[in-house]
Amino acid sequence: MQVRQHDEKGCAVRAGVDIGGTKTLAVVIDSDCRPVQQLRLPTGFGSEALLATAVEAVSRVATLAGISIEDFESIGIGIPGTVDNASGRVTHAVNLGIDDLDLGPRLHDRLGLVVHVENDVNAAAFGAFHMVGTREAGSMAYLNLGTGLAAGLVLNGELWRGSRGAAGEIGHIPVDPNGPVCPCGQRGCLETMASGSAVARQWPTAHPSPVQELFEAAQGGNALALDVKQRLVENVASAVRALVLTVDVDIVVIGGGISSLGEPLLGEVRAVLDSRAAMSPFLASLDLADRVRIVPAGFPAAAVGAALLGTAWIPACTGAAPQTTVSSASPAPNPTGT
Repeated sequence: MQVRQHDEKGCAVRAGVDIGGTKTLAVVIDSDCRPVQQLRLPTGFGSEALLATAVEAVSRVATLAGISIEDFESIGIGIPGTVDNASGRVTHAVNLGIDDLDLGPRLHDRLGLVVHVENDVNAAAFGAFHMVGTREAGSMAYLNLGTGLAAGLVLNGELWRGSRGAAGEIGHIPVDPNGPVCPCGQRGCLETMASGSAVARQWPTAHPSPVQELFEAAQGGNALALDVKQRLVENVASAVRALVLTVDVDIVVIGGGISSLGEPLLGEVRAVLDSRAAMSPFLASLDLADRVRIVPAGFPAAAVGAALLGTAWIPACTGAAPQTTVSSASPAPNPTGT
């Protein structure tokens, strides 16, 4: 009979891996949902290279934790693309060179443990929800602002994927019939207005953090930067409003690369929501600005969520450690932009 490794509270430890387009982050979490070990490494391109990356990430983070892979209670993977979480199959992960891959079963063969696979935004939503803690929210929308825009929904403590897995795909709601064509084929989608790719289109630069440069230029009075930044924050505010009006979640947590701006972004989005509430008694009654939070820089939401989703039995977390508590006004150094 195999004995799992436990933390100091007697709870089994779990591994979570967030596979991104360029880098992969692996964590080990304890019974309080806190990362106790983590590492980053480059993501391989294509099926075999990606499998090797995932195996290496799990192996190395286990070594950092001083345990063997078989000591993990569970292993979870968060990955872009279309994910069948029941089978562990991933399709259409174009940026990873994956067309169709039975990721879960093939990692099971290599690691010797069942591996749960989840879409990365859904995994991040689950990680952020448990970081917030159920004392503050029974339901939450995680608004991911990265190269694209999408949301993950946690309702009554469980992920809501929808009947066909499209729940939270608000980035493809058209908001401007005269706007640019979206990669999905529609015109003027929200993603074309409020995302890293939207900023890159309107504010071309060689700067490693385009959104950071945009905000700095706007603060300096650059007219184009002011215009682009205002469109960005207004459309992020529209995304928050859409999530509350459609699902009426307790809170909306902003995450993704753009969220590393921290308080400057959060303050601007809240200001837009407040200005709209001043013109609409209905919106004012919803307290939209007070329902928005932002993920602190450095918290590995997708990896933590993947670790939690790696097992069917997930005990209630007591709340995150102080250094990883979601802040309603959390400045973040060194923004990564997109």
